[in-house]
This record gives sequence, C-alpha cells and structure tokens, in this order.
Amino acid sequence: MKSLRSLNKYFISYKWRFLLGILFTVISNYFAVKMPKFVQVSIDGLQKTGVSTQLEDALWLSFKIGGLYLLLSATKGFFLFLMRQTIIVMSRWIEFDLKQAIYTHYQTLDADFYKRNRIGDLMNRISEDVGQVRMYLGPGVMYSINLTVLTVLSLYQMAQISTTLTLFALIPLPLMSFIIYKVSNKINLASKHVQEEQSKISTLAQETFSGIRLIKAYNQFGPMSDRMENAANTYKQKSMRLMLINALFMPSIMLLIGLSTLIVIYVGGMLTATHQISLGGIVAFIFYVNNLTWPFVSIGWVTSIIQRAEASQQRINEFLDTKPTIANPSNESFVLTGDIVLNAVSFTYANTGIRALHNLSFTIKPGQHLGILGKTGSGKSSVLQLLGRQFDPNSGTIHVNGQALDGINLQDYRSQMAVVPQEVFLFSDTIRNNVAFGALDAVSDEAIIDVLKKAHVWHNIEEFPEKLDTPLGELGVNLSGGQKQRISIARALIRNPKLLVLDDCLSAVDTETEEIILNELRVLAQKPSIVFVSHRISTLRNCEQIIVMNEGEIIEMGSPEELMKQKGVYYETYHQQLNEDQSTDA
Repeated sequence: MKSLRSLNKYFISYKWRFLLGILFTVISNYFAVKMPKFVQVSIDGLQKTGVSTQLEDALWLSFKIGGLYLLLSATKGFFLFLMRQTIIVMSRWIEFDLKQAIYTHYQTLDADFYKRNRIGDLMNRISEDVGQVRMYLGPGVMYSINLTVLTVLSLYQMAQISTTLTLFALIPLPLMSFIIYKVSNKINLASKHVQEEQSKISTLAQETFSGIRLIKAYNQFGPMSDRMENAANTYKQKSMRLMLINALFMPSIMLLIGLSTLIVIYVGGMLTATHQISLGGIVAFIFYVNNLTWPFVSIGWVTSIIQRAEASQQRINEFLDTKPTIANPSNESFVLTGDIVLNAVSFTYANTGIRALHNLSFTIKPGQHLGILGKTGSGKSSVLQLLGRQFDPNSGTIHVNGQALDGINLQDYRSQMAVVPQEVFLFSDTIRNNVAFGALDAVSDEAIIDVLKKAHVWHNIEEFPEKLDTPLGELGVNLSGGQKQRISIARALIRNPKLLVLDDCLSAVDTETEEIILNELRVLAQKPSIVFVSHRISTLRNCEQIIVMNEGEIIEMGSPEELMKQKGVYYETYHQQLNEDQSTDA
C-alpha cells in the first residue's frame, strides 16, 4: 500500500468526519454483538423454567427477544446510517479534491509532457483511476474498520462465553490469512494490467471521435473497428482473469467460515455434555460466527478494492510526481517594455533528438513587426515556442527587458502576450465565450464585436441566427477554416497584448481578407510587437524585419527591400508565389 500513503493527507484534512465514522462504526457494532448475548440469556432462562410455566415463559420470552431485537436492530441501523454518511461522504469529498489536484497539476506541466503522453491516458487517470481510489477511500476503508471493530467485539463476547470454543473457532484463520496474502499479490498485478488496457481503450476511443471526419474520408471504419475490437478483447481477457481470481477467492473464504461453524457445533456439543457451556452459549456462538461471516468474506472484496486502488494510485502518482521542467521562477511583477533578444540560441527536442534550432540570434524591438519565413520543418514554430517559454533553449540566452527570460515572472510575461497557433483550437462553447477566453478581465459585447470586426469575421457572425450566442461544435467543426482562424485572431486581440505571435494563422483566408486583417493589425492602438510566421510573402511584406530560416538556422535577415536586393531565398520565393498568383488569376 505504499502508493496509497499519499492519500493520508486527505484523511488528516477530514479527520473529524473520519473519527466520527469510526465512532459510529464502534457504536453500531456494539449493539450488533449484544443481540446474540440476549439470545443466550433468553434460551438459558427458558431452560431453567418449570414445565408448568414453560408456555407462559416462552410467550413472554418471545415478546422480550423480539422487542429487544427490534430495538437493537433499529439502533444499529441508525448508527450504520451515520457511519455511511460520514465515511462514504468523506470519500466523495476526497475524490473531488483529488480530481482538482490532478487537473490543477496537469495545467502546470509543460508542453514536453503532453508530447510524451496520450490524451486518452490523461483522461483515464483523472476518471477511472480516481474512481478506483474512491472505492478504497469509501467502501474499502469503511468495511475494513467495520471488520476490525466487529471482530474484536465478537471475539471478546465469544471469549466471555468459552475461551476453549473461541480458540477452536479461530483454527481456520491462519490458513485464511495465508490465502489472502498470496492472492492479493495476484489481484494487484491483474488490476494494474486491467487499468493499463482501460487507458488504451480510452485513448483509442478519443482518437476515433476526434478524427471521425478523416476516418469517414478514408473509409477506414473496418480497420478502426478492428483496432477497437482487439483492444476490447484484450481488456476483456485481462478483466476475466481478474474476475477468475476473485471468483476462486470468495468460495475459499466461505468454505473456511463454514468449517469454523462446523467446529463450533461439534466442539460445543462436546462441551455441553460436560456442562462447560450452556445450550444458549452454543446458539450465541453460532450467531457470532455467522456475524463474522460477512466481514471475513468481505476481506476478499476489500482486498480487491485496495489492490485496484493501489494500482490506480500508482498511475496517478506517476503524473503527480512529475515536475514541470518550465516553472515560474519569480513572483516579482514584470512589465514587458523593452527588447526581446535571442543570442546564439540552439534547441533539440529531447523526445525525438531532432535539432530544431542552431545558433539563432535576432532582436524584436517594442512595436516592431517581425516576419519569419521558411519551409516546413525549418524551425519557425520552435522559435515561437521558445518566445513563449514553452521550452528552454539547450544553449544560448533569451533576454526580455534586459533580463533572462528564465528568471522573470512567467505568469506576468505570458499575460502580456497572445498567441494564435497554427492549429486553431476552439472550445465547444459560444462564439462570445471563445473570444472572451483571451481577455484578462470581463469584457463587454461591444469589445468582442470590435475585435471580431478587426479580424474581419463579424460580418459572417452577423448572419448567424444567434450571433455571439452561436454554439460551436467540438473544435469549431461547424465553421470554415478561415472563420476559425479569424475568431482565433479576435481572441488574441481582445487581450490587448504587448507581444502578438501569429503562427501561419492566415493560411485559410484569401488574399483580400488577409490584406484587410493586416491593415487592422498595423493600426492597433496599443502598437504591440508582432511576430508573423508564414509561408506567404504577402503576409510578411510589410514587416520591418524578416528572418528566412532553413534547417533551424537563419540564412537571410533584413527588411523586405534588403532581402529583395540580396536575390536569395526570399527573392526566389517572392517571384515563385507571384507567378503562382498570376497563373491562378489567368
């Protein structure tokens, strides 16, 4: 249970509810063990009565036993209710806290973590795995406490009746403990395998639903169904193995409990013959052994719960123990006002070993428009990720306002920049909320409409029946590519950033719309520094400075006019795209 120790802090947080649960368990079981004692007293009393008064005493004892049983049962039931209300409800609160902790931690982890892990696995750990842990926190803990308390109280009452018979009744227990110990290890291993397969199924389902349009376009229903069927069959086989272990476990425990009952009857009969125990004592003993039947049978179930929770918590801890490589180093307030300087920066992706950037040096001045041009894989997007400190360079330095980027308040820095990524992401929410997501504070509809106009998409939204309240499908599936890009630009502009990063985010709009948006960006009131990444010369032609990249290195740098005079890659790309545009017009 090493992995489950990390949950102890939650028990401490809810210690009063937990302690009350234990108290209610003790009280409930106290009344439970009193019931067989009354049976013993009643039967022994009935034996002592004379024949003439036997019928009258029997009727009185019947009412007496029945009344006491009803009273004790009602009292036991009441405290059983309180026990569940404290311990089970506590487990729900801890489940909530644990999910919050995982979700919060997920958001602190860097981009490299998400490159190494699949979304389906992340989702499974915060849902299925936490669900398994809650079963331990609630029923697992509750029945374990109940087993301990009921066993102690029952054994005490049994010893009061006959120490000898108690020892005989406990003969099967060492064998039972050995079986539980051996089988629990198998359950733990099987549970871990089941959870791993569950993660694979979740990942496959998530990928299928996200890529459903691609699957339909390529008519890949058959292969995808086969993949899911194979994954489901593997999950079924491993689940069946776990169920088989549990199925064999429970009858074994029941057999040992039944053996204990037979020993009580046999030995008790012999002790009765020698007047060492009364008939009522034997009946009470059988009641006690039967009372212990469910707690001991539940050992197998609780063991399974604990082992599943152990496997799940181990998987959860793997992520919770992961430390972000990019952390906020300072809480000092930071305001972006000066230059952003990259000096001899190099970067290699750790997970692939691919060299993305090599010996990169350039400066972004306040209010300057910088363009980055290059083929796919030239390192353009890697530059933007370094600017946002999604990664730190392997060598070289990045300074902002003359301070090292890895030494300033990262939250303040990022709050003053806005990024429009190449792969547009829109939430399954209204257009209003998607745009307002970029704002640092509450914004009015007028402000949202204003940035939508700047992004040249408001005239499209006005035609929607619900306008700003138009709900978007998952990932904005009910919008065109150009509309999604322009809404994403509006989301960045609502932030009033000091540094605006546009990663090839005009690729899905026509040149006329592109020109309108670029003109709007040139006259923004806050005059932010803007970094354009694009394959199209038309997007970059008005930048004060343009960087041309190839294989992670800067091969040309200067103003558009200077680059045209050099007659290098920029010059060739310009004329190539110009000829393509003329061919298209023709």
